[in-house]
This record gives sequence, structure tokens and C-alpha cells, in this order.
Amino acid sequence: MTIGLSPGSIPHLPRGVRVHHDRIRKAHVLLAPERAFDLDTHALEVLRLVDGRRSIHEIASDLAARFDADRAVIEADVIEMLNGLLNRRILGATNLESDQKP
Repeated sequence: MTIGLSPGSIPHLPRGVRVHHDRIRKAHVLLAPERAFDLDTHALEVLRLVDGRRSIHEIASDLAARFDADRAVIEADVIEMLNGLLNRRILGATNLESDQKP
């Protein structure tokens, strides 16, 4: 059984995980215990909206309005990106969906 994010999932950064601006590299990174991940501008924009209150659908809608882009395309990209973090246990979420059929 694989568990993943859906448009209704509400992502959050767990305790000890945060977005940080590294002054030496002059870039934003995602810091997690004993790990750091470089963030491109798209990932940074998504993670700035991950607050534990907004759903992925709301995050994608916000980004689509700001960048005048197709919400469905953005939503799929956000789900893919955040699923990668979820699988590495760098992201938490509520309202997850299972792909296993009853």
C-alpha cells in the first residue's frame, strides 16, 4: 500500500524542518535533522505556502493566480514535489489518500 498526497491533503513541515536562507551560498535551503536540500525558486514558492492550514488545492490556486498559470498543472507538480519530501519523511500531512482499493 502506498500513501500519498491528494489535492485535499494539508502539508506541514515537521518539528526540526525549516526553510533557511544560507548567506554563504546566497540561496535558500530546506534544513532537516542532519540533512539540507537546495531549493530552486519554484520549490521555495511552494514551501513558503506550506503552513499546516492550507490544502494542496489552495496552495496550487494561490500559485496559479500569482503566476497566471493553469491550476491543474501546478497542482500536479506540487503533489509530485511534496510527495518526494513526504517519502523522505521531511514533510508531514493530514488527509492522505491510499492507492490501495478496498
